[in-house]
Amino acid sequence: MMKLHGITNCDTVKKARSWLNEHGQAHDFHDFKKQGVDAAQLAGWIAKLGWEPLVNKQGTTWRKLDPTRQAQVVDAASAIALMLEQPSVIKRPVLEHGDQLTVGFKPDQYARLFAT
Repeated sequence: MMKLHGITNCDTVKKARSWLNEHGQAHDFHDFKKQGVDAAQLAGWIAKLGWEPLVNKQGTTWRKLDPTRQAQVVDAASAIALMLEQPSVIKRPVLEHGDQLTVGFKPDQYARLFAT
């Protein structure tokens, strides 16, 4: 079963969930804020994508961080530490579909992924 990770009240996550539902794509939803995220999972994602795509430097959570804290995020280990401390900094949604992992939501990207 595919799994969509994000935060319930995030507009982009809402759009992704709606797209999946409208296109008959059954999925489980994992809310970072309510259910947390673990270091092993983050490490697995980073192994596939690198850490940079997972840290949302455009979001409110990142912008609210002290510049010193932002400057400390320089590698996978420091990114994991920040994402565990502040799950809202993870770019959303993260979709695990088979062996594929995507970050963010664009309808055309999902359409290609599901060949609809």
